[in-house]
Amino acid sequence: MRVAILAFGSRGDTQPCVTLGEGVRARGHEVTVVAAERYAPLMGGLTLAPLSVDPVRIMESEEGQAWLRSGPLGFVRGFRRIVEPLAEKLVAEVDAAARDADLVLAPALGGMGGHLSDRYGMPHVILHFQPSHPTAEFPNPLVRLRTLGSWGNRASYALIERLSRLVLGRMVDRLRGTVLGLGPQRGHRDATPVLCGVSPLVVPRPRDWPGHIHLTGYWRPAPRPLPADLVAFVEEGPPPVYVGFGSMRPPASLAGRVLGALELAGVRAVVQGLPAEPSGTVFPVEEADHAALFPLMAAVVHHGGAGTTAAGLAAGVPNVVCPFFSDQHFWGARVAALGAGPEPLPVRRLTSEGLAARLARAVRNQRLAARLREEDGVRQAVDLLDLSG
Repeated sequence: MRVAILAFGSRGDTQPCVTLGEGVRARGHEVTVVAAERYAPLMGGLTLAPLSVDPVRIMESEEGQAWLRSGPLGFVRGFRRIVEPLAEKLVAEVDAAARDADLVLAPALGGMGGHLSDRYGMPHVILHFQPSHPTAEFPNPLVRLRTLGSWGNRASYALIERLSRLVLGRMVDRLRGTVLGLGPQRGHRDATPVLCGVSPLVVPRPRDWPGHIHLTGYWRPAPRPLPADLVAFVEEGPPPVYVGFGSMRPPASLAGRVLGALELAGVRAVVQGLPAEPSGTVFPVEEADHAALFPLMAAVVHHGGAGTTAAGLAAGVPNVVCPFFSDQHFWGARVAALGAGPEPLPVRRLTSEGLAARLARAVRNQRLAARLREEDGVRQAVDLLDLSG
């Protein structure tokens, strides 16, 4: 069977798709990952269908950073403003890469799996990296409040979807017509299978989810070797703290507050993506494999992205979450609720003193980490796919 996996977004969005694809390929199927060309080194034995749109370049721009820090409605509007000029080319590239697939696995954003299914007739499965199907047990992860009550929690999903369709619906229908030769999108695909790559140990499966929504466990990659100079730094003193905010590129003022917190806390640190000079106590990196690095750390300070949170919890070290926007507040709240770190410290309120205090209070949850490491989310997800075609 030929399986196409659509991996839109940053490395945190792409890496789980690659790991899932490796699990599908291990069952004897041909897997193509449709992703930005910069992620070619992640592919291993998988085939990459490269996209010309580079999400990292978009997110690193001044306009992209403002977009990422906006609220739910601002995020949707920014998506239309920033991505729409590139969308026609992007949809054409995805269409060319996936048209011969027997099965498409695609994230919910943009509904591309459904559009391809409408055009070519192949089945598709929706991929979630957050528990995004409606439930009365907690609000949509894009909502910063921890609960709105049963009715309000469920209503929040409908509200986010309605806002998304209000802002993006016209663009989606235009692209369906001009690029894919399809009519306007009609109604919902309520029975489309969903694989949610989140651990039920971290977010228990809501009791009101229907049977076609599957909480599989995380799709975590195997550790990759770390650079020798990074290993040497880690081993030459007490375990350092990791600080990194993924695709969030912090301004110099925030970097100064973070470095001040590390000095106040008296800790060594590996810092990713921060404008910091190397020293005896600070080791800057552009990228580092979280699965290999995090277990060596005394604590990890991060933005609360879904993949980074999964890696931090599995490492069994304290997680200090400093959310910027979107579902990052949700993951910060889950970390605190699990006893795997202190209450989240939103980046807009981050001070050197506040972050230093969070590091001092950080706690471990080794029992959760051990259970997460035993979990095989990829096997569970692949078992759920119909790969008999």
